Formats: sequence, structure tokens, C-alpha cells
Amino acid sequence: MKLNKLLAQIISAPNFDHFSAVELRAAYITIHSDKALDPSDARRFVYTELVKLVKNGWLRKNVSKKREITTYIKTSSFNVSKIIGSDEKESNINFKANPSSNTIQDSLRQRLTQYKNELLMSYGESSEYKQLCNDFPDLYELLQPQYNNAREQNARLLGQIKAVENLINDGNSKAV
Repeated sequence: MKLNKLLAQIISAPNFDHFSAVELRAAYITIHSDKALDPSDARRFVYTELVKLVKNGWLRKNVSKKREITTYIKTSSFNVSKIIGSDEKESNINFKANPSSNTIQDSLRQRLTQYKNELLMSYGESSEYKQLCNDFPDLYELLQPQYNNAREQNARLLGQIKAVENLINDGNSKAV
């Protein structure tokens, strides 16, 4: 089975478990290189991929009885190396071919990757707090501030990602 490389990267993050389709779609749109991606198309694409993963036993679909919220949980048979499609294309960033530009390019790519990985972990953390609130309503007052902090961290990381991507895009337009 082939799975979109970006979705596989998101789902395989260690803290990304007990997630909803909406959370996966939000992470996918945030990290996707095409910022003009239509949210409706992304929703359909993500849901189709989730159905494949559930059908193959790599994710388990869980619907809470109280609120009828659907979450997805990785199973023990989840193995990202078996589901990444080998034909996925990597996006290439084109800068001027001089040494200082390559150093900047490498630095920006590393920073962007770091922020995206942190965002995935933060999404997983906020998702888990949300799930814990649903599973243990008595702990709501204890968990809500932690959930809010994780959401604030998500927003901060999204801003950092946007800033670095803007710089990369400005560098691309000046390199042409």
C-alpha cells in the first residue's frame, strides 16, 4: 500500500496518536508546500487515506459513545516504511548557486524541518489532552490549561513556519 509521504510523516510522529481526521487535515494543510491547497480537496484526500489505513489494520477507528467523536489510533502493525509511496516527489527549493546562498538554503531547510517536526509533536500533544478531557471529564480543570498551552505553541510554530517559508519564497523569486 502506498501512502502520501507527507501524511505518513505526520501520522508516524511519536506523539501523533488518538487524532481526528480534522486534526490530520489541519497538519497536512499546514505542512503542505502548496499553500493554495483547497481545504475541501485536502479533507477528501485525507479521509480516503485514513480509510485505507483502517482497512489495512494500521489504524483503528474509535468513536466515543458520549460525544460521538471519531479518533484514529495507531495499531501495533503500523509500519511507516511499508506504506510510503516511492513515487512521491520532493519539493526542490531553487536558490542562486553560490556558496553563501547554499548555506542559507540549507539552514532555512533545517529550520523549517525542525519547526514542522515540533508542530507535529505539538499537534499530537494537544490532541492527546483533548482526548484525555473526553475520556476523563473529571480532569478537565487540570487538563484544560495544558491543552491551551499546547494550542498556543501550535500557533507560535505556525507563525515561525510561515516566516521561514516566506523567506524561502522571497529567496526563490530573487534567484530567478
